[in-house]
Amino acid sequence: MKLHKQSSLIHKRENEIGSGQNSYIPRNPKQPKNLPRSINYLLKEQRLLFILVGILIGSTFFIFQPTLSRLSSHETSHPFSTLITRHTHHYPANFAAKIGRVPVEIGHRRLRIVVTGGAGFVGSHLVDKLMNRGDEVIVIDNFFTGRKENLVHHLGNPRFELIRHDVVEPILLEVDQIYHLACPASPVHYKYNPVKTIKTNVMGTLNMLGLAKRVGARFLLTSTSEVYGDPLEHPQKETYWGNVNPIGVRSCYDEGKRTAETLAMDYHRGAGVEVRISRIFNTYGPRMCLDDGRVVSNFVSQAIRKQPMTVYGDGKQTRSFQYVSDLVDGLVALMESEHVGPFNMGNPGEFTMLELAEVVTEIIDPSATIEFKPNTADDPSKRKPDISKAKELLNWEPKISLRQGLPRMVSDFRNRILNEDEGKGMK
Repeated sequence: MKLHKQSSLIHKRENEIGSGQNSYIPRNPKQPKNLPRSINYLLKEQRLLFILVGILIGSTFFIFQPTLSRLSSHETSHPFSTLITRHTHHYPANFAAKIGRVPVEIGHRRLRIVVTGGAGFVGSHLVDKLMNRGDEVIVIDNFFTGRKENLVHHLGNPRFELIRHDVVEPILLEVDQIYHLACPASPVHYKYNPVKTIKTNVMGTLNMLGLAKRVGARFLLTSTSEVYGDPLEHPQKETYWGNVNPIGVRSCYDEGKRTAETLAMDYHRGAGVEVRISRIFNTYGPRMCLDDGRVVSNFVSQAIRKQPMTVYGDGKQTRSFQYVSDLVDGLVALMESEHVGPFNMGNPGEFTMLELAEVVTEIIDPSATIEFKPNTADDPSKRKPDISKAKELLNWEPKISLRQGLPRMVSDFRNRILNEDEGKGMK
């Protein structure tokens, strides 16, 4: 009985499945509902109303904005133009072109400036001027002749940065201007390691010129009057090519600076680098090294220490001495100008070594004596700059005479020598 019922059920299911397969009608594919769904989305929660309101506001702004701009410019133009008209004599000719990017109260766009050799004598005074002007200054120095004491008053200033680095090795920075002063400048220092001196002049200058090329910075090279050697022309003009011994004991410095000038001009002509070249004559002032072998620092140190002043040769060789602030003013004037150079920078006042000794004696110690020694090799017999080019194109000339500037240097040297002696006494 049960078997009969099961077989009947199985037979019935098979019939149903068979009839279902014969009567199967496939469903129509779903119709895309993208458009109805989009419309439905817009109609829900009043989204369409918000869109229409946004379009209306935007249209209103674009319709009335030109009119408001004209009214605003009309109202503000008169007072400003009146201000410019009333005070034209207080502003440079290109003031109106600059006011868009330079605040009127500053008057000078803050620059980011690298000073190589910035811990040295001239470099530290240049850093002072740039910092006082409001620029950001990065000093690069390996402290061979530079001293941290020259820059200690800037440490902690957020616009000042000091990097111990040798320019013989490349460095990557983002700057607007480069003052390249790095190189020992006194015979005692540059003769100490002549190979290092010429590498500094050549490789150091190459690296700094390469940096100027990469970042588009203006580059100023501090060259020297030593490029004229023992001159056959007096006074020396920038057009004079010099009389230099290429294999002498001073050649590492003389020829090194001549090569640096060559590199600067090649980068200028070949790579479009903005280059400035200054040929510096004898400079003196506070922060000079006490025993660097240069005649002014030698005489002052010896007179303060009650030692005989050393005169080499007969003392009739001449030099021209400029105070350091005059030189710094000239360097900045050259950097800010549109002239490449080279430019002589020195004081045309010419003194023999004996005349300089007399001035030092008058200022420091009337009882000071002179000691004569044989002259050094390749020592120039005459040195006097012709600065007519700088006067005409840069409106620059030195203002401080030797008798005015020397007492300022003597005061600095006296303090340092006194502290030096006290330090020796404590050991």
